[in-house]
Amino acid sequence: MNFASFDLNLLRVFDALMRERSATRAGQTIGLSQPAVSNALGRLRLTLKDELFIRRGNDMVPTPFAESLAGAVRDALAQIEQALAGDDSFDPSSAERLFTLYGADFFSSLTMPPLFARVAACAPGVALRLLESATGEVERLLRDNVIDAALERRMPMPDWVSSQSVLLSSFVVVAARDNAEIAATGVKSGDTLPLALFCRLPHALRSVDGSMSGMVDEALHEAGLARRVMLALPHFHSVAVAVARSNLIAALPRQMAAAIAEHLGLAIYRLPVDVPAQELHLYWHRRHDRHPAHCWLRQQVVEVVGTITERPA
Repeated sequence: MNFASFDLNLLRVFDALMRERSATRAGQTIGLSQPAVSNALGRLRLTLKDELFIRRGNDMVPTPFAESLAGAVRDALAQIEQALAGDDSFDPSSAERLFTLYGADFFSSLTMPPLFARVAACAPGVALRLLESATGEVERLLRDNVIDAALERRMPMPDWVSSQSVLLSSFVVVAARDNAEIAATGVKSGDTLPLALFCRLPHALRSVDGSMSGMVDEALHEAGLARRVMLALPHFHSVAVAVARSNLIAALPRQMAAAIAEHLGLAIYRLPVDVPAQELHLYWHRRHDRHPAHCWLRQQVVEVVGTITERPA
């Protein structure tokens, strides 16, 4: 390949296709039509002598050669973008771009609506989207530049991932206000649920990977006890809805329980076992540490999350 004659704009198309796996969606992210993306892909194929992407159903699946190029292309584009941006080039009022965040429905419910309102007020051209949390995905999505930042529990990360602690979230028990077994004990909302009753009642659990146990079960196990997990769902909100319509109980993050209890008709109780509070972090790729647009985004997220109580010390 003659690099001197290579059109570097094609690398933006390649990177967008790697992220979106669709010519239409790739074009939307970089301001090109679907035919223009297809034309650029054709030129890339001729130049690099590889198919690069193979259609499989509605997706464009990268070839091994494309996979081998992806990281270097992504890093090069990020460095060029940062170099051209300078220190003060991001103007929220005139910016037009899409930021992609990642997190559980905890953040979808509690953070994204006020974050969007805040962003829309000062940066009307900035769009936001939240990708759903999945086990073990944060590192890969940051590495592949699929997401700009992630809101997740504290976890081990490689040294190229930067982070900031933003929230401490404890857990409470929720149950339908008309749960007959709880009512029979005389326990009131805000009280500690009796341990024996807590273990006896059927539980719902938020589980992304399908596991039927979690931190509550670990705490019970240390005390030589166990609970009955009868329903596992991938979202906190769906767990809460299931609880509101049945005799199930569930442990939920305190902030989320407080936000949805009135609407769903839930009572909130204290846990009868000691479950450690979860320290939640904002994660991002180190290459964006000083990028003006990314710094601005992270500041908006931190300030919005900061309106939720129980901040880390």
